[in-house]
Formats: sequence, C-alpha cells, structure tokens
Amino acid sequence: MELPVVNLKMIILAHWLLTTWGCLTFFGAYAWANFTILAVGVWAVAQRDSVDAISMFLGGLAVTIFLDIVHISIFYPRPDITDTARFGAGMAILSLLLKPFSCCLVYHMYRERGGTLPLHTGFLGPPQEQSAYQTIDSPEAPADHYAGLEGKGHSPQGY
Repeated sequence: MELPVVNLKMIILAHWLLTTWGCLTFFGAYAWANFTILAVGVWAVAQRDSVDAISMFLGGLAVTIFLDIVHISIFYPRPDITDTARFGAGMAILSLLLKPFSCCLVYHMYRERGGTLPLHTGFLGPPQEQSAYQTIDSPEAPADHYAGLEGKGHSPQGY
C-alpha cells in the first residue's frame, strides 16, 4: 500500500489548528501534551535528516493518542456544555481521530530518513537497505575528536 506524500509541515499545521480549537474546551494537560509534541514536530521539520527528531515526534504522537483519549473521556461529559465548548470538543476528537493516520505518514517519513524498527515484522513494508550508510567505526571517521586541539587551549576535560 502506497501512502500519499504529505508534507510534515501540513501535518503539524493541521494538528496545531485542531489543538488550538480543542483548547476552547480542554486546557491544562491537554494543551501541554499536544503543543509540546507539536514543538518536537517543528524540530523534525528543522532537522530534515534527523532520525531522532522524527522518531520522537512519532513516539509523541502515539503517546498523545492515549493521553487524548483519557483527557477527553474524563473532562467531556458536562451537563451545561455550550456550543463553543461542543465545537472545541469536536475539534479535539477530530484531532484524535486523525492522529493514527498522521502516525502512519510520519512513520513513512521516519523510514525515509533511515530509521528502522529493532524487530521488523514485515507488515509495515519491506526492510530498508542500509548498506549505503556510514558506520561509526568507518575509516573515514576521525579517530580522535580532540587530536590537534591541545595546543589551542582545548582539551577533553575542558568543557
């Protein structure tokens, strides 16, 4: 199954808008969790080649699915809900419903950046070829990071 190509900025923008509207009804922990993960998503946009940034964004999206379910289920049932609060709750629920699809798209981006699962099960696509990636102990990597810097006032202990 081929996933559509969606820009990471569009995913973040859509969830930012829905989270902002969701904060009309849910605030506090809901806002902190979702806006923090969106900030990690901005980091993933800024660091286009970083596997760490995209994996943290993917993990954060997955965690906020659980947190949103708990938060909405605890704080939604109100007897005196207004139309504005109903709209905010609807946008928070829509954001929650879109997050699994966003996770699939972000996972695809994670794989494109070179990330792999520790245990590949096969149902998320074929394993990615990693023979083109340079290992840490390759001969091209410098053996000593601090070599030649001792005379310039730098030392490994001089943080």
